[in-house]
Amino acid sequence: MGGVQVHARILRDGHQSDSLLLTNLMDLYSLCEKGDAACKVFDEIPQRDTVAWNVLISCFIRNHRTRDVLGLFDAMVNGEFGCEPDDVTCLLLLQACANLGALEFGEKVHCYIQEHGYGDAMNLCNSLVAMYSRCGCLDKAYGVFKSMRNKNVVTWTAMISGLAMNGHGREAIEAFREMQRIGVLPDDQTFTGVLSACSHCGLVDEGMLFFDRMTQDFAIAPNIHHYGCVVDLLGRAGELDRAYQVIMSMEVKPDSTIWRTLLGACRIHRHVTLGERVVGHLIELKAQEAGDYVLLLNIYSSVGNWEKVTELRKYMKEKGIQTTAGCSSIQLNGEIHEFVVDDVSHPRKEEIYDMLNEINKQLKIAGYVVEITSELHNLGAKEKTYVLSYHSEKLAIAFGVLATPPGTTIRVAKNLRICVDCHNFAKFLSGVYNRDLIIRPY
Repeated sequence: MGGVQVHARILRDGHQSDSLLLTNLMDLYSLCEKGDAACKVFDEIPQRDTVAWNVLISCFIRNHRTRDVLGLFDAMVNGEFGCEPDDVTCLLLLQACANLGALEFGEKVHCYIQEHGYGDAMNLCNSLVAMYSRCGCLDKAYGVFKSMRNKNVVTWTAMISGLAMNGHGREAIEAFREMQRIGVLPDDQTFTGVLSACSHCGLVDEGMLFFDRMTQDFAIAPNIHHYGCVVDLLGRAGELDRAYQVIMSMEVKPDSTIWRTLLGACRIHRHVTLGERVVGHLIELKAQEAGDYVLLLNIYSSVGNWEKVTELRKYMKEKGIQTTAGCSSIQLNGEIHEFVVDDVSHPRKEEIYDMLNEINKQLKIAGYVVEITSELHNLGAKEKTYVLSYHSEKLAIAFGVLATPPGTTIRVAKNLRICVDCHNFAKFLSGVYNRDLIIRPY
């Protein structure tokens, strides 16, 4: 409301030609998550400099218009807007590339950074480590890390987190110990990375030890992210009741994210009673979303309780709870290709479906069996198998196999949690086709 009043005053007092003032107004709208209003102000700025374009890019990132950000960078580099990207632009672009898993574009930004003399900027190097890690390119992340003359706690944390998210838990722990040996004190985010490493690798005892040390040795009070890592650690290990007790004993109020972490574990381990209890806590918080009910549906279907599935679906329909369609994207030659379930919009759709059918034949020979519990409707096994065959990530992966040379790493970004069947499909494909396959949320 205050921003609107300021905007009206600017127009009333005749300052609509003040580019700097309008840029700050646009930033205000963006921070208040008024993306449309921010874009409208941007259109009114008479002289747009790099700062104005950076604010627009930041606004697009906040509003999940990540693909638009990449287009703006190309246009700036090509001189279409009369101003060039600066170090702030590069920082924002690296964030966008990390979100999308857009490695090729991230490498382009990296080249721009080096060519324009920004290569020694610590914040950019830290962002490069994070971007390459998110894209699953750990060797390049480590290359940037090693080349840095000065490393701060953010640098070490980015590397530890990168090792953790790519399945190198013990290496992440060793990096943490090396960080201590050279005298860099960890902060709260460092411990989030270390606890995440333990979680991804199933190191329950080590994780709980680090959780205790955080308070005892470094006087860092656990925050919601640390508790979330511990719940994830215990949940993955099947210690669901222990995870629930951790939440109930937390010194900070549990948020919806931590309950969803436990709900996800309930889905994996088919713990119906606890899953229902967790959804109850989300309802108490007034934070329940369609995805929470989908997870509960998944739990019911995994144990064959179709009566509960029908009952919950009816409830969702009555309450008008709409689920989000799954969408997966893959970058190829600088272009982002997006897929939804049963997608027929891609120009190479026939080739993609032929490739996916061939992949399914090869994976079945290797022992892959469709996990029909991932389909939430009370259908026969044959019908479930058909429905599961054309999930968005499978189409994106098939396109990756079709369109890239053998041995090329396939990187897919997805907007929703991957189902058990698609996870199994990806693991089998990686082995049969000798491909590294990275699927990341965005």
